[in-house]
Amino acid sequence: MPRKRAGSRKYGAKASQKVERAMHEYKRGQLKSGRSGRTVKSRKQAIAIGLSEARERGAKVPAKSTGRKRSASSGRKRSPRARPAKASRSTPGRSRSRRTSSRSRQR
Repeated sequence: MPRKRAGSRKYGAKASQKVERAMHEYKRGQLKSGRSGRTVKSRKQAIAIGLSEARERGAKVPAKSTGRKRSASSGRKRSPRARPAKASRSTPGRSRSRRTSSRSRQR
């Protein structure tokens, strides 16, 4: 016999309906993004739109995640090192000599 999970649902029924409607429109190519009005081409984007609409209507949906911040201790620490100065590629003397030689040809 299957056991029931302890705790309450993460998403409410209204949220489920909104996502279902968004996916229905997405599959038929009728779902448009809010700001630009372009047709949504990503399945994840369609789900996000459904959840966003459910949030606006006050349905039970977890708060939007804000992305993970990288901590200073994660990864390799880089030591600040001085970059060597780049050598100048332009040679002003050479360009001047070209100008003078072209002028002398014209005269």
